Amino acid sequence: QVQLVESGGGLVQPGGSLRLSCAASGLDYNSIGWFRQAPGKEREGISCIRRADSMTRYVGSVRGRFTISRDKAKNTVYLQMGSLEPEDTAVYFCAATRKSLIFSSCLSNSQYDYWGQGTQVTVSS
Repeated sequence: QVQLVESGGGLVQPGGSLRLSCAASGLDYNSIGWFRQAPGKEREGISCIRRADSMTRYVGSVRGRFTISRDKAKNTVYLQMGSLEPEDTAVYFCAATRKSLIFSSCLSNSQYDYWGQGTQVTVSS
């Protein structure tokens, strides 16, 4: 049974940091992506990582503030988020695929077959 379980969300002040985790089980993934969805907005791909070589990709709005990484032994992917802004408030999801992607498309929702349940991140003073 494939499971993706996100954790690490919460309430943080502007300028603060959080680390999200995505624990994958039952799945030898090729790539994992992080997505977020704010109220009234479409789900947005923000970062992804390829298992084979840890190649990463970021959307412009988070580049330089967020870092994606993986722990091979724990089969877990992390999203370290820094310099958080109120605009980062959203439900954050991780997603995985077994497919070998054209990596430039790894921030697209449609590339992923398995999704976690999401974790809320709220940036507010």
